[in-house]
Amino acid sequence: MSIKLDLIGIVVKDVSESLRFYSLLGVEVPQETGSPHLEARLPNGLTIAWDTEASIREIYPDWITPTGHRMGLAFLCDSPAAVDAKYAEVVAAGFSGHREPWDAFWGQRYAQVADPDGNLVDLFAPLAENLAV
Repeated sequence: MSIKLDLIGIVVKDVSESLRFYSLLGVEVPQETGSPHLEARLPNGLTIAWDTEASIREIYPDWITPTGHRMGLAFLCDSPAAVDAKYAEVVAAGFSGHREPWDAFWGQRYAQVADPDGNLVDLFAPLAENLAV
């Protein structure tokens, strides 16, 4: 028997804002249809899905909005300069920057932005001197 990770689901307050955010990160987001559940297939075969808080409460009536850092998503950028550019683009689009780009001790250019629901999303690329990462 085999098993593989196939879908990452995100519970969102505002589907439109979440789709706008993730489209800035290169996700080919679906057109909003008013559905409480939307999915997009990523080039690597993984699916990302968005569910409204209201639809989750229909399934789990006792569900409450979590607080704090709830999940980790990291997007690989083409280069260290691309990390800086993508961070600036996301912040300029009105989303929150959590940590400005820096050269991390583990050999990557790294930055963090927050999606509309407060989830931290990492942007990273290997540093030029450490391309094997």
